[in-house]
Amino acid sequence: MRPVDTGPPVIRTLYAGLVALLAALLVGSSVPQARAAAPPDHVSANAPTAAQQWPGNTPNRTGGKDYFIDATRGRDSAAGTSRATAWRTLAKANATTFQPGDRILLKAGEQWQDQQLWPKGSGSAGRPITISAYGEPSAGRPYIATNGKVPSPFNADGTKNPATVGLTGAVVLRNQQFWEINNVELSNDDDFATDITTGSYVRDGIMVSINADLLKSGEDSVMDHFRISDVYVHNLDGPSHWQKIHYGAVDFQVFGSKGYKAYGTGGYHFKDVRIENNTFENVELHAVQFAFNWFAADGADAGQYDENGKWHEGWEQLWVRTRDLYSRDVYIGHNYAQSIGQGAIQLADTKNMTVEYNEVNGYLKRYDAVSCALYLWAGADSVMQYNEVYGGPNNEYDGTPWDLEYTNFNVTYQFNYSHDNAAGWMAYMGNSSNSVARYNLSVNDNGVLVKNMLSTNYSPTYFTNNTFVYDGADLDYVHDETFLSRVYFLNNIFYNTSKTTETPWYRRTGALRQAVFSHNDYYEASGHHSTQEPADPRGSRADPRFVGDPADYVTGAGVRQIRKAAAHFALREDSPLIDAGRYNPHLGTEDFLGTHLYYGRAPDIGIAEARVGPQVTDPVDDDPVEEETDNRVDLALGRPVTASSTHPGANGTLTADKLTDGDLTTRWAAADDAAYPITLDVDFGANTAFDEVYLDEYTDSGTNPRVRSFELQRWDAGAGRWVTFASRDTGIGHDLTVTGFGSVTTSRLRVALTGQIATEQYTPTMTEIAVYRTGA
Repeated sequence: MRPVDTGPPVIRTLYAGLVALLAALLVGSSVPQARAAAPPDHVSANAPTAAQQWPGNTPNRTGGKDYFIDATRGRDSAAGTSRATAWRTLAKANATTFQPGDRILLKAGEQWQDQQLWPKGSGSAGRPITISAYGEPSAGRPYIATNGKVPSPFNADGTKNPATVGLTGAVVLRNQQFWEINNVELSNDDDFATDITTGSYVRDGIMVSINADLLKSGEDSVMDHFRISDVYVHNLDGPSHWQKIHYGAVDFQVFGSKGYKAYGTGGYHFKDVRIENNTFENVELHAVQFAFNWFAADGADAGQYDENGKWHEGWEQLWVRTRDLYSRDVYIGHNYAQSIGQGAIQLADTKNMTVEYNEVNGYLKRYDAVSCALYLWAGADSVMQYNEVYGGPNNEYDGTPWDLEYTNFNVTYQFNYSHDNAAGWMAYMGNSSNSVARYNLSVNDNGVLVKNMLSTNYSPTYFTNNTFVYDGADLDYVHDETFLSRVYFLNNIFYNTSKTTETPWYRRTGALRQAVFSHNDYYEASGHHSTQEPADPRGSRADPRFVGDPADYVTGAGVRQIRKAAAHFALREDSPLIDAGRYNPHLGTEDFLGTHLYYGRAPDIGIAEARVGPQVTDPVDDDPVEEETDNRVDLALGRPVTASSTHPGANGTLTADKLTDGDLTTRWAAADDAAYPITLDVDFGANTAFDEVYLDEYTDSGTNPRVRSFELQRWDAGAGRWVTFASRDTGIGHDLTVTGFGSVTTSRLRVALTGQIATEQYTPTMTEIAVYRTGA
C-alpha cells in the first residue's frame, strides 16, 4: 500500500526556523550541555507566540505569591518574589513550602543542569500551586536537565525504599495535591549509549506519587487536582528490562511496601487529573503512565477469587476494584509521543477516564519484553477515542496499538486509527466485562487482528463497525488463540488487499467457537475466500466501494485531523454495504465521522454511516444478536450433578452444579488429592434419550487442559450398574462434542475422568456438561 503523506499537521513558524538555523551556526563542539533540539512539529516548539506570552508574564489570579528563579542572574540569598530578586537554583525552591495560589516561575531560556525540582506544600481547591515560565516570549522553555542525578528507589536487597521511591523525576511531587505544571522542558539521562543494566536506576520526567507508608494517621490518601500541559520531555533513558517500578515522561504512581490488605479501602488514588498538549520523545519506559499500584501485588497472597470462583493472580489487580482504589476523573488528551521504549501510554487502576487525540509514533523501541501502545489495565467506565498509533514492532506476544486488558469493566475503544503496526491490531486478555471496540480503523496492522484471550470474561465482548484493511499474505491471523467466552462481531469490514492469499482466520482448531459473526463484509481482492471464513448467514462478500483507494490511505495528517483518514474509508453512495448492517445498542450513537446512528432501513457496515434514507432518531434492537446462540434444548441444563471430588477453595464456589448452569464463565474443580477415576453424575430425573454430549474444560493464562482420557456411562437401572457407551483417550480441551454412539436412553449420565495429561500437575477443572437430542 502507498500511504498518502499529507505532511506535518503544524508548520513551524519562520521565526522558529531562523532561530534553529542561527543556533546551529553559533553552537560549537566546545559548548557543554547544549539543550535538546526543539520538539517535533506536532506541537509548538520552544516558545509561545508574542500574543500568548509565558504564563508568568501575566498577573497571578489565584491569590498567592509569585517566586522567580533565574539560573544565570538569580541569587539564592535574595527574596525570590520579583524578577530582580530571583533565586538561582532549584534547591532553593526545594527547601520552600509553598502555599495555595503560589507560582514557581522559571525564566525562559535558562537551564538547570544536574538539578531536580521538588517543591513542598499543597494548594487548595481553586488555588493550585503552579510551576511555569516567565520571561522573553521568544526564549525557549525553561529547561531542567537532571541527567540521572536522582536517588535509587530500591534498598540494597532489591525491595522498594519508602524514603526514596517516587523521587526519581526531574520534577517530583509526593503526597501533595492541587498542582499545575506547564511550559517547561525536561530531560533525565540522555546517555542512551550506556546501557543501564542494574535495578538501581529509574528515571522520570514528572513523577507524582502517593507513598502510603509516609502518610500519617488521618492524613488524606486521595490526591486531588493535577494539570500537566505544554510540557516537553525528551531523552529519558532507563533500564531496558523490568524494574518492578514503572517510569516515564509523566508518571503517576501509588506506592506501599506492604501487601494491599494492610491499607485502607476507598483511598490511595488520584482524582481530577488532566495531562494534555505535551510532547514526549525518546523516553523510557512510557510517555504517560498512570496509577499502577504496587502494594506487593505480585505474590500468591495478593491473589483472590472473584464472585464466580475464578482465581485472579495478584498482578491482575481485581483488588483495586473490590477495595475501591481506582484513581478517577482523568483526562489524557492531545499528546504526541515518539520513539518510546515500551508501551507509550500505559494506564491502570483508573475509572472515569477519557483518553483522546493522542498520537503515538513508534513504541516498544528498546524494551526487551511485551506491551502495547495505548491501553488501560484494571480500569472501569473509561473510553479511548480519536487516537492514532503507528510504527509498532513485530512482536510475537502483545505489541499491538490497543489492548482490551485484564480486569477491565465497561471500557470502550472507539474512533481510533492505527496503521502500519507489524504485531497486529488489538490484544485481548479476558477477565473483563462489557468490553467494546467500535468504529475503529485499522490499515496494515499485519500481525494478529485480535490477539490472545487468555481467560474467560464476565460478559460478552463486542467488536462492531470496525474496518480492517490488511494484506492477507502478510497477516498472521485474524485470531491466534481460542475465544474462551462469547464475542460478537457485527457490521465489520474485513478487506484483504492480497491478490494471492486468502485471509488466514485462525491457527487453532475451534478458535472461533465462542465468536458470533453477523452482518460483516468479507472482501477478498483475489476473489477467493478462505475455507476458515466464519459462518455469517447475513454477511456480505461485496466490494465496499470506499470513497478513497485503500492503497492510498492517509498518514501524516496529525491526530487533530484524524477524521480525514477515516473519511477515506467512508462508503460511496452506490456501496452495497449501506443499510446492510444490524443495529445493536453497543454500536453507540454516532460513527467515526460524528454522524448520527442511523439513517435508512438499518445501520451501514464499516466505520462511517451514510446519510441515506430517513433518520432513525430512537433505534430499537428488535432482533437481538444475543439470541442467535445455540437454540437447541440442553437436556442437562439445571439438572443436579454429583462429583466424587470437589475442590474446597474459591470460597466454596467450585461445585459440580456449575457444570449444568449453562454458563461457561463458572466452573467445577476436583480437589488436589482427587483419585482417578473422578466421576461427575448428572441426574435427569427420568429416562432421557440423547445422542450428543458436549464437554468443556476450563483454561486461563495459567491453566491448561488436564484430562487425557474419559468415559461416558449410562445408568442401567435393571442391572444396578454403570455401562460405558463411549470413551476417548485424546483429551477434552475446549468444545468437545462426543457423538457416534447412537441414541442412549437413561435417567443418569456419568462422565468418568480416567486419566490426566502427564505434563499436568493439578487435577481437572471443567465449565460445562451439556446433553442434546439431535435426532441424527
